[in-house]
Amino acid sequence: MVLGYFLLAGIAVAQGDSPGSSSPAVVVPATETPATPVDKRIFGVLPNYRTAEASIPFAPLTARQKMTIACKDSFDWPVYPTSAAFATLYQLENQNPSFSQGMSGNARRFAAAYGDQMIGNMMTEGIVPSLLHQDPRYFRLGEGSGWSRARYALTRIFVARTDSGRNTFNFAEWGGNAAAVALSNAWYPDTRDVSDNVQKLLIQCATDAFSNVLKEFWPDVKRHFQKKHENVEAASVR
Repeated sequence: MVLGYFLLAGIAVAQGDSPGSSSPAVVVPATETPATPVDKRIFGVLPNYRTAEASIPFAPLTARQKMTIACKDSFDWPVYPTSAAFATLYQLENQNPSFSQGMSGNARRFAAAYGDQMIGNMMTEGIVPSLLHQDPRYFRLGEGSGWSRARYALTRIFVARTDSGRNTFNFAEWGGNAAAVALSNAWYPDTRDVSDNVQKLLIQCATDAFSNVLKEFWPDVKRHFQKKHENVEAASVR
């Protein structure tokens, strides 16, 4: 879960299993899973380490692989400018006045914004999925109508796969973000009441839903621009 997705993009389009479906997916050993290249950066910037294609046989991740994905999302370079952007916004709005203004206030807001992203990623993508045996990946459909694919992408914050390939409620998403929000009370002295915490939890989960839509449609957007570029180059040769 990367809060910075809100700053950088907006695309809408996604399909899939009905959220209540519990039919098992085909599980194969990781060594037998076809190698399918996945673009690791959306727009060449946003981390995209936990996207998998739903069309290939399902292979469960080990706890180590889940933690690796979480670490990549938590410490990749775009997280830092995103945190700086949020720190600047919060400084201008004077959120959490106890942080004060000036360089020291901005530094505290940067540390808090980074902590939100890092701990949220570690909880929802690594720690909680490992403990509950859930898969933190987004399984991209890549086909179907735009609306059905968008609906599928948005509902994945409620639906996750277990390590056995079955669909279940996404406890890692909601439980992991709830834990991250609870921990954030340690560095947000001005926003510790219940309504503040509920608002932060909903923002985190909504951000993850939005990022799923980006993951679903990024390959389509990329192909569109590549085709447009190829057409321009072909026209210039004539």
